Amino acid sequence: MPLNHRMIKDNKKIYVPSGYQFSVAAAGIKYKDRPDMALIYSEREAVVAGTFTSNRVKAAPVVLDIKRVRSGTGRAIVINSGNANACTGHRGMIDAETICRDISKRLNIPEKSILIASTGVIGTPLPMERVQWGLEDLSRETASTGIEDVARAIMTTDKFPKVSSRMIKTGRTEAILSGVAKGAGMISPDMATMLCFLLTDLAIEKKALKRALKEATERTFNLITVDGDMSTNDTILIMANGAAGNRPLTENSSGYKKFRETLFDLTDEFSRMIVRDGEGATRLIIIRLRGARNYPDAKKAAFSVAKSPLVKTAIYGRDANWGRIMAALGYSGALVREDSVDISINGINLVRGGLGRGKDVAASETLRHNNEVTIDINLNIGTGVERVYTCDLTEEYIRINAAYRT
Repeated sequence: MPLNHRMIKDNKKIYVPSGYQFSVAAAGIKYKDRPDMALIYSEREAVVAGTFTSNRVKAAPVVLDIKRVRSGTGRAIVINSGNANACTGHRGMIDAETICRDISKRLNIPEKSILIASTGVIGTPLPMERVQWGLEDLSRETASTGIEDVARAIMTTDKFPKVSSRMIKTGRTEAILSGVAKGAGMISPDMATMLCFLLTDLAIEKKALKRALKEATERTFNLITVDGDMSTNDTILIMANGAAGNRPLTENSSGYKKFRETLFDLTDEFSRMIVRDGEGATRLIIIRLRGARNYPDAKKAAFSVAKSPLVKTAIYGRDANWGRIMAALGYSGALVREDSVDISINGINLVRGGLGRGKDVAASETLRHNNEVTIDINLNIGTGVERVYTCDLTEEYIRINAAYRT
């Protein structure tokens, strides 16, 4: 069958999997004159899986979705921006269930097959009268909206919509994996503060889909940080509706490895997008750490550097201040031997065996001309390796968050 695709900004081709419809609505929940609600609808029952925030304080939509994804199937996802429906007590859960019940009646599908996500201000009840207007519009416009419109509707402080896709060929079957995401602030691991919705027309068994999503999340979204804060609403959902017509993939299928690799590639791209769009950020920073005693130490050390306000502000100031990196390694909790550490920035070796090499000026110069910064660290102790994405910290981050509710 012909592949559906659209062209968006920068002539990027976005492929859309078969069997899905999209709609958006401007309900005025927080933002005026822009879509702030979205609907993703599968024309047939889809296999679904999800991963969610590990924050003990969970928004009502997260609590509801955790229960519903256990069935492993679903038909629709309804999303709103501008209001998190978090810390809203019993009313928040009633409102989430009401939204799902309304959509189920309008689309004539089971209520339990509808998933929900919200993002925005915490602690304020949803303006349900406006939400009801939005739901009416969502159910009318499912044939006229593109997936990129969904990406725009779920934005909050994001500077650009996050949408991408991949083609997958398994045997004779050509299929598509596409998705949308949002996130710019309150980004911290387990999970990152974000929403992400992934769609494919491949047929995949429930167990295999759940495993693939969990692995991709661990290796991408759980390895990013903007500000070290963790949200109440983090949600990743994936739907596989089987419209491509292949025999359902299992963990032992020859095409399953290809699917896992493609899913990782797509979620890695979204991870980069989210960090690059960090609130007020001007630089994407890639921390590549190796030579740790073991994997847990590698992760601790990499995140210690990635979360350090002093490292992040130094990068913003175009100052290759490797002393701040060394200090962050020292308090990370990982085993570190000062006289074994090597550090490079953008390929320029600043530190060897724990001692500076007098190349700070050259490294600082590279920071002036690159919006992507790579910090390579070798602890020279063992075989532990990890990579973390972060960004610089600027005055704009403070301005955005100081004025978030005003």
